[in-house]
Amino acid sequence: MWQLLAATCWMLLLGPVCGYYREGPTTNPEANMNISQIISYWGYPYEKYDVVTKDGYVLGIYRIPYGRKCPRTDVGYDVWMGNSRGNTWSRKHLQFSPKSPEYWAFSLDEMAKYDLPATINFIVEKTGQEQLYYVGHSQGTTIAFIAFSTNPELAKRIKIFFALAPVTTVKYTQSPMRKLSSLSRKVVKVLFGDKMFSPHTFFGQFIATKVCNRKIFHRICSNFLFTLSGFDPKNLNMSRLDVYLSQSPAGTSVQNMLHWAQAVNSGLFQAFNWGNPDQNMMHFHQLTPPLYNVSKMEVPTAVWSGGQDAVADLKDVENLLPKITRLIYYKLIPHYNHVDFYLGQDAPHEIYQDLIRLMGECLPN
Repeated sequence: MWQLLAATCWMLLLGPVCGYYREGPTTNPEANMNISQIISYWGYPYEKYDVVTKDGYVLGIYRIPYGRKCPRTDVGYDVWMGNSRGNTWSRKHLQFSPKSPEYWAFSLDEMAKYDLPATINFIVEKTGQEQLYYVGHSQGTTIAFIAFSTNPELAKRIKIFFALAPVTTVKYTQSPMRKLSSLSRKVVKVLFGDKMFSPHTFFGQFIATKVCNRKIFHRICSNFLFTLSGFDPKNLNMSRLDVYLSQSPAGTSVQNMLHWAQAVNSGLFQAFNWGNPDQNMMHFHQLTPPLYNVSKMEVPTAVWSGGQDAVADLKDVENLLPKITRLIYYKLIPHYNHVDFYLGQDAPHEIYQDLIRLMGECLPN
């Protein structure tokens, strides 16, 4: 990151002198758009809804109800995109202000207990569909494994769970974020506070749209992305870096990152440890945080993993697979890193065509 900042400062100072900017602005228009605008830009209809969870968080969710002007050329699925509490698109609460620590007192547990059920139930009621297909990536798989293994009624509403780069245990993760696990909770809170972690900022937007949009910075910007996710440079469309980086990071809670650090240290798939037996008793009715048992999940599940994934390490995935009682499909993509599942240029070939095939096979004749 410091390398990127230093290079940015020098280029901002020397760019006009050395003529680096003669080619003019090359920012992709979506880099300055919100979700609704991006959907519309590509010719799709959209609907936006606010979903309120049982504990008062307001989640922004988006729907693409049908295809573009020629729907016959599209696959034809009704697509819904959810957001977890605390990210850019879901930062409201009925009582708490995002400026208060009370708002940020959540982690994966609450996303699984409240956010996912509220979103799925809203979609079911809105569409009249009794069952849905669920596609999750990374944290989206984590909260699904928690929710579907602890909430059988919710699990019944899922036809197939498509898990991309699944994350349950992170014992072997190689992500730089594992360094958090070496710090005490007090140190983490001194460094990052007790509210939001890694929000998207004005400075981040500036770097994405004014620096990473220029070819001379592509290698530096992409290396920053690869350092976090694992390397696969040939599979990334460098001309779209400004779009990718302008939409992330979307932010979460410091408590969620403490939960991550706890998982790295313990090697367990377990609820958040609130720090003392009394707090744990209040939240879980037991002195220690409960373990999540994936084998209790009865949802048909398809899994894709990456051989170069620095976050969802292959060893962790291999430990997860035998615990999935209804594993209907598994594919290891040797060259994939953690973001290739949605940014990889060959993702339609490596993932999406089989995902759509599996959905088609599940449809009634």
